[in-house]
Amino acid sequence: MRPADRHRQLDAALLAWRHLWHPQPFRQVRPAWCEERPALTAALLALDDAETADLNDDVPAALRWLGDYLPDIDALQPLIDIPAAPHAMPAVAGERWAWEIPGRKRAQIEAFAGAVEPAGEGIIDWCGGKGHLGRLLGLAMQQPVHTLEIDAALCADGENLAQRIGLNHRFLERDALAVADWPRPGQHAVALHACGNLHRRLIEHGASAGVARFDVAPCCYYRGVEASYQPLSPRGQLQLTRDDTRLAVTETVTASPRLTRQRDQAIAWKLAFTGWRDQLSDVPYKTFKPVPAPWLRGSFADFLAHMAARECLPPPDPRHLDAIEAAGWQRQREVARLAIPRHAFRRALELWLVLDLAAYLGEHGYEPSLTTFCNRQLTPRNLLLSARRM
Repeated sequence: MRPADRHRQLDAALLAWRHLWHPQPFRQVRPAWCEERPALTAALLALDDAETADLNDDVPAALRWLGDYLPDIDALQPLIDIPAAPHAMPAVAGERWAWEIPGRKRAQIEAFAGAVEPAGEGIIDWCGGKGHLGRLLGLAMQQPVHTLEIDAALCADGENLAQRIGLNHRFLERDALAVADWPRPGQHAVALHACGNLHRRLIEHGASAGVARFDVAPCCYYRGVEASYQPLSPRGQLQLTRDDTRLAVTETVTASPRLTRQRDQAIAWKLAFTGWRDQLSDVPYKTFKPVPAPWLRGSFADFLAHMAARECLPPPDPRHLDAIEAAGWQRQREVARLAIPRHAFRRALELWLVLDLAAYLGEHGYEPSLTTFCNRQLTPRNLLLSARRM
């Protein structure tokens, strides 16, 4: 399917189902769709813990399950099926390029590099840290490399690694959001998990500069978004809030059981606080600032005392702490189940965001394509937007 066609169909589908994925069960005890769809709500709340975890983590499985209650939702699955890129592992002798790279990160870099075709005159590795990706591509393609990175220490480490293998690899200690003279015309621009405004800046500025080819794996779409996402292309009608763009990257596949328990506890305690606060003030849900991690590592009593002091609330009655925490855990179990429909749209939202970038490139003289460069178990952020100048 052409990116433009997929973008148009996803735009329509997400608009049609917005009532299901936009409300946040964390903030609303019962989203409006619960009353509109009582059979679905009852089935969700009846799920056991294992089924709940599986459906929250597996978008295709969630869509299949939801299809019993929402028959039209089946049309979404073909729109989120993205072909895998053809792979040819870079022919780089030895292990010298891979010094200091953790195994999972190295596998992601190798998979990305294996999906990239040579193009242009030189490589610009955008927000590339120590330049691991640029170093591998420079060796494999026998091309000079520039890595743009704002962190001086990472630039210094990357230069040392490049010197050890005699690679023509220069580092540019620059702010990607402010740089005006990079990338250069005719370069091959690559970016592996440059966040939010960083990958959007590369797309906009690189297209204006006339790079020969883009290969970009976007990440953290909410970074740099204030109240609402500003599309690069005017083609879509969908309007996304910052929270909607954050939803696109909430999928995780690498969390250990310990981290999963910690995540669930953090949610339960935050819900316990909001429930207790709502009883005191009798006002609708309101947001609160991020919770410092150390507050979640102590006792529930200490957590609630910290939150009460920060939010200028009276200290909690110690006699009620157990009931307050139990209510939080009950809400956590309900939220996990009522979030399944919302989470089933994560991939569709992410694709819409990437296809917005593709549409912009198509409007500026490029031929875009969209593939996956690795299995989602290696990283859920596995979409590869490629575009060559026509």
